[in-house]
Amino acid sequence: MNAPIIDPLQGDFPEVIEEYLEHGVMKCIAFNRRGTLLAAGCSDGSCVIWDFETRGIAKELRDKDCVAAITSVCWSKYGHRILVSSADKSLTLWDVVKEERIARTTLPQTPLQARLHPGSSTPSICLACPFSSAPMIVDMNTGNTTVLPVSISDTGNGVVPPSRNRFSDGSAPFSPTAACFNKYGDLVYVGNSKGELLIVDHKNVLICGIVPVPGNAVIKNMVFSRNGQYLLTNSNDRTIRIYENLLPLKGGLKFLEESNHAGDEQDGFEKLKAVGSRCLALFREFQDSITKVHWKAPCFSGDGEWVIGGSASKGEHKIYIWDKAGHLVKILEGPKEALIDLAWHPVHPIVVSVSLTGLVYIWAKDYTENWSAFAPDFKELEENEEYVEREDEFDLMPETEKVKESDVDEDEEIDIMGVEKDSAFSDSDMSQGEICFLPADPSPDVPEPQDKFVGSNSKQGDSNQSVSALSEEAGQSGRLTSHISTPLEAMDNSAAEDNGGTSSRRNRRASEVM
Repeated sequence: MNAPIIDPLQGDFPEVIEEYLEHGVMKCIAFNRRGTLLAAGCSDGSCVIWDFETRGIAKELRDKDCVAAITSVCWSKYGHRILVSSADKSLTLWDVVKEERIARTTLPQTPLQARLHPGSSTPSICLACPFSSAPMIVDMNTGNTTVLPVSISDTGNGVVPPSRNRFSDGSAPFSPTAACFNKYGDLVYVGNSKGELLIVDHKNVLICGIVPVPGNAVIKNMVFSRNGQYLLTNSNDRTIRIYENLLPLKGGLKFLEESNHAGDEQDGFEKLKAVGSRCLALFREFQDSITKVHWKAPCFSGDGEWVIGGSASKGEHKIYIWDKAGHLVKILEGPKEALIDLAWHPVHPIVVSVSLTGLVYIWAKDYTENWSAFAPDFKELEENEEYVEREDEFDLMPETEKVKESDVDEDEEIDIMGVEKDSAFSDSDMSQGEICFLPADPSPDVPEPQDKFVGSNSKQGDSNQSVSALSEEAGQSGRLTSHISTPLEAMDNSAAEDNGGTSSRRNRRASEVM
């Protein structure tokens, strides 16, 4: 489809289900940076990588030590590695090209989500959000873990206060806590069960700022836009909130360190709130004021202009799309299956959703060509019309009235190997050897089953003898016989003859020849 002839007033968001992907029971999905590869974690512990251009399976990463369901998948910045978290409390780091397991570690609790450090091309540091403990930084090379603070004391020293209620093993109870890296990974944003956004220096395990969320509801999901300018949060009060990032994209931690040493007269909690107000500012709120549904897996579009959220209601597959101004522009309704994960393509207006049954649905735009929107003098015809040309319409034009020749240098060499930089990937460095495609391994042909009517060698031998005899007889009588029909074909022909079939060509049975 040519982009210049598409009506710009149609909206750059998906509208219909284009097709679906099926491979086992898939649970979670993630695109690489370019959107050319789609990774899907399955319930049997495997990770399938789809070539999104051809809709074919390029790789299947399977760990013999992991048979539990995959809870999240995450690509490294340039696509060389994939981090997989599983319900058996494990984190596995894979080399995508070699299909080799780089590292594997086991956490005390099941990780609901794990994200690789975005500032490195081959990262080994990741952020894990366990089911019933605080988020932690995990070094996949050494297996060391660093628990991040999820609350502050009144003194504001960033120490987690003790809890009165504990589990039988002595660990403190936690609601599932959301956390994410910023664009370059020098800060971690943590959303706790008190409705607070904590800005954490994960290297020094120190809370640098705090932003109270309206309503003080539990924060379930957090994600940054691709450009790092906006932060999305999903809370238990059924509201999706967008915050504008006021920190510089690079050097955000250095800016916070300078703010903390600025000699502010405030101390403790109030000081952290003051710092937080200089880091994040509430931009928009999205909710369904009529149905009051909870949201599942909300995220930004690739360019950050759209926000989507899936309905968490059972038995429905609905996706809500808002523009950044806060207007609901589209509700996509799919099959009667619950939605468990969502992802927006990094470049194109395509949304991929995962249903509870394990299918991956691909939502795309239903394009309608409108030439008159770009050429006012273009006339659209409802039906064919007879055209009478002018008398001089096809006369040769004098040399003086010819259009001037183009100044294009026809001898100039055309670069067919270079790749133009996309504005959506202004920070990408092609010298890093970014992986965009993977060679697909062809599936071996399945051998056809042997003829079940051949019972023994003796019967096969008799059949061969009868065929050779018939061939000789046919040759003597001047008829050309290419092959003898199989018993199955003979039965089909007999049935067709009994039913009065009128086929002009059919295989003759052996009894008819003899």
